[in-house]
Amino acid sequence: MIKNNHKTNAKTVLIVGATGGIGGALLEQLINSNQFDKIFATYHSRQPTLHDDNVIWLQVDVTLEASIKKMVKVIRENSSHLDWVINAVGILHTDSHQPEKAIRQFEPDFFMLNMRVNALPSLLLAKHLKPLLKSAIRESHQPAIFATISARVGSISDNRVGGWYSYRMSKTALNMGMKTLAIEWGRSLKNVCVVVLQPGTVDTDLSKPFQGNVAEDKLFSADDSATKLVAVLQNLQGQDTGLFLDWADKRIEW
Repeated sequence: MIKNNHKTNAKTVLIVGATGGIGGALLEQLINSNQFDKIFATYHSRQPTLHDDNVIWLQVDVTLEASIKKMVKVIRENSSHLDWVINAVGILHTDSHQPEKAIRQFEPDFFMLNMRVNALPSLLLAKHLKPLLKSAIRESHQPAIFATISARVGSISDNRVGGWYSYRMSKTALNMGMKTLAIEWGRSLKNVCVVVLQPGTVDTDLSKPFQGNVAEDKLFSADDSATKLVAVLQNLQGQDTGLFLDWADKRIEW
């Protein structure tokens, strides 16, 4: 690939998991916003169906460091920096396993799968994308952004009903990792905002088996959730790094 000349005001974004429900909707939102000159979008196995002149698709397994290194190499061949990174990858259930209702249903392999998909990738992404975020033009009122989609059930203080051991613990681990990253980068990488986002209950394949008890006005379409999340991201200031925010831009206790 030919490396593009870097334009001072050109803005770039990486959306990880852009063929998923929320990731795909975020991709469409950012294309339509005309805010970014270049959009890198990743997929794992589901082939992308959305194509745009500003979108560069990259196949990656975000649970493997070697695959992330390969992805970063391609990004660096096409851009000198990243202004936004959004990780929308996550798992709640599989064809053979549902979230645990009781400890007797706990299985180590399913637990480790949750940790590998929900908690690990954002740390690997941060490790290898830091130089690209460092190269972005950053100001306190318009910081570079490293955002990860999490879940309210990852909040320890908000846990009132129990259950869902593997998913809860993997999201709590993710949250702790991002809080720790925000502290480190607050010292070494100024004006990069590390945030954890809660998208609400979204009508996607991930949540479909669990929508029965969700009030109609609390079940968002993927497009609606993405619109709200992009608004939250656009409103971020440098001092907001390390926050856990919901779709309405309200803080969630860790």
